[in-house]
Amino acid sequence: MTPEEVKQHLDRLTREVGRFVVGADAHVRLSFIAILVRGHILLEGVPGTGKTMFAHCLSRALGLGMRRLQCTPDLMPGDVLGANLFDFRTQTFNLTKGPVFTELLLSDEINRTPPKTQSALLEAMQERSVTIDGTTHALSSRFTVFATQNPVEQEGTYPLPEAQLDRFLFKLVVGYPSKDEEVRAVIAHGGSAGMPEMDVTPLFGGDEIDILRNMPATVHLEPKIAEYVVDLSRATREHPSLSVGLSPRASAVLTAAARAAALTQGRDFVVPDDVKMLFVPLAHHRVVRTPSAEMEGSSVDAILEEITGQLRPPR
Repeated sequence: MTPEEVKQHLDRLTREVGRFVVGADAHVRLSFIAILVRGHILLEGVPGTGKTMFAHCLSRALGLGMRRLQCTPDLMPGDVLGANLFDFRTQTFNLTKGPVFTELLLSDEINRTPPKTQSALLEAMQERSVTIDGTTHALSSRFTVFATQNPVEQEGTYPLPEAQLDRFLFKLVVGYPSKDEEVRAVIAHGGSAGMPEMDVTPLFGGDEIDILRNMPATVHLEPKIAEYVVDLSRATREHPSLSVGLSPRASAVLTAAARAAALTQGRDFVVPDDVKMLFVPLAHHRVVRTPSAEMEGSSVDAILEEITGQLRPPR
């Protein structure tokens, strides 16, 4: 498969998801990049902005099996991972698999579940395996988490710990649509109060996803581009408005994502714009503002954009 064919795949995916979700082209591209590099996605927005519908459409178009986990304050780790239950007929314990045993897990309103249950996802997201009663069980090699969360200011939410936030490749903020986009959505989906029927056409198969995931490693990366990535990360650690900057792991995954981004543009080499385009959605949830920056109202995005504006990209 060539880089141009990868670009054509993304174009088809964008058109298919766009039939049902209005104004999601940028999020489709970032989600496709995450799939290529085995990353996870965090979608943040107020209820009713189409986060769940977006994940449903994307999973069907990608041809991935999906299970949905509705997070609530009383959700327990066993509800996520599964448990060994005793069968009185056979006098043996049998594993009842939880929703993580799938290809794409939609964890809806993840920050409404308590921290103990949030942490149960850590091993699954990082290792693609879970441990139940001392036994490790492998998950699908295509296992991917799409988690939605409400803004932390809303009542009944638990902030995700930094260790779990770092497992998400991108944080995509889903805001309110423009007036024209909202009118189109109302016309398309205003016939029922429930989730509309979506005859999404599967565009990929599991084997094709596996082939696509092997391609980013073949994309050429100039040493000066790698140095640019490191300079951006180090600048977040030294910025006076940030108390926590990007980790070396974040530098590595930014590089991998930039390689995938080059493929989606039909190229087999990385350019600085690939890195700049991904920097804010990748860094937004990984950095922490200082108390003084919060009091002054400095937004994380503005700080990150200031950093990219100050650092001159390589030529």
